[in-house]
Amino acid sequence: MNQGFKIFVVEDDIWYCKLLEYHLSLNPDYDIKKMHSAQECLAHLHENPAIITLDYSLPDKNGVALLQAIKTFNPDIQVIIISGQEDVGTAVELLKLGAYDYIVKNEDTKERLGNTVNNIRQTCLLKEEIDSLKEELGAKYDISKAIIGNSDSIKRIYTLIEKAAKSNITVSITGETGTGKELVGKAIHYNSDRRQKPYVTVNVAAIPHELLESELFGHEKGAFTGAITRRIGKFEEAHQGTLFLDEIGELDLSLQAKLLRVLQEKEITRIGGNNTLAVDVRIIVATHRNLLEEVKKGNFREDLYYRLLGLPITLPPLRDRDTDILILAKHFTDAFCKENKYSKKLITAGAQKKLMAYNFPGNVRELRALMELAVVMAEGDIIEEEDISLPAVDALGNLLDQNLTLKDYTTRIIQHFLDKNNGNVIVTAKKLDIGKSTIYKMVQERELQVN
Repeated sequence: MNQGFKIFVVEDDIWYCKLLEYHLSLNPDYDIKKMHSAQECLAHLHENPAIITLDYSLPDKNGVALLQAIKTFNPDIQVIIISGQEDVGTAVELLKLGAYDYIVKNEDTKERLGNTVNNIRQTCLLKEEIDSLKEELGAKYDISKAIIGNSDSIKRIYTLIEKAAKSNITVSITGETGTGKELVGKAIHYNSDRRQKPYVTVNVAAIPHELLESELFGHEKGAFTGAITRRIGKFEEAHQGTLFLDEIGELDLSLQAKLLRVLQEKEITRIGGNNTLAVDVRIIVATHRNLLEEVKKGNFREDLYYRLLGLPITLPPLRDRDTDILILAKHFTDAFCKENKYSKKLITAGAQKKLMAYNFPGNVRELRALMELAVVMAEGDIIEEEDISLPAVDALGNLLDQNLTLKDYTTRIIQHFLDKNNGNVIVTAKKLDIGKSTIYKMVQERELQVN
């Protein structure tokens, strides 16, 4: 039974009320509730039924007065008047006041009522579908809804996204894992002139190097063992749209040269093919690595780096976004409750304080997981401090219990923060308030490792 589509049958004739209830309940999607007075109906309006079938001549209130009271409470409730008298003037007045239909009690009442209720039901389903599509499209096209936050750093990101969306400039997005790099890529695409064209994503790190060339550029039948048919690559798939290359810093050097040529010539050649194909693709790349450092280490081509740099957008880690943590926590909580049909839950001051004190190495992705778990663990409609399940032990928690030299302690601490910042030397040096040259020297002398 669909509890969301509720129908009130309001009729003071008990036998006739049971007759209408029985007839409507033959459809298992309807949730029927019988009532015998206007007072009873008004007392249950907070349940927000989809439809009320209303006897015009109730003993405690006439149809006009009750209809007006229902429409004042919620104009979306559809009211079907059922009357023992065929009075055209009364029917017209009720329809003008917002009644959906006026049905006279006779041998055709059951059939006409069934058809009218079904029409309302179909309209409601269509409205729900339209509302769902609008919500989905709104999330894609509205930057402030796609990227949530109110901190100064996020407001700067909004500005950069708007600038990027107004042109076809290549965009390079950097930031720690879980900061929302792909969300920014989608926000740029769906606010640009290319929004009606494909948005294609390739995670460079997730595809073996030997398969990535075929994934990007496609191949012809027979190009290699196992190539039994022609394959269209991601560049062709994204023609006139946007290609999002995630984890571009993991791209093999040999493929870097081929990618550079494609970006310069704006054409591709499938593996095993001879013909070149023109492609019109807007490129957005993302990485958690510092590509300039990768260039210095010889892991990334300098010419490709400058070709991809375009408009750089650096996403701040969640720990640097002030009260955005609480804004996002509420957003994820509300969204998870809605998705799972829970009542809304309040995050207590203690739970908020616990969230604000945490470092969030997994950034926004980790916060989402924490809040979804908190909703499940919470008793009632309140999320308490103990419902926020943070990792029990910090990596440096028992460091001081070890018998190490000062140099060893220093090395361990710097290595910990290098790992936490995904090998970003500049960010680590800033966090620890030490010179970046100190870290570079320790890396060169193999005292530290940069992943």
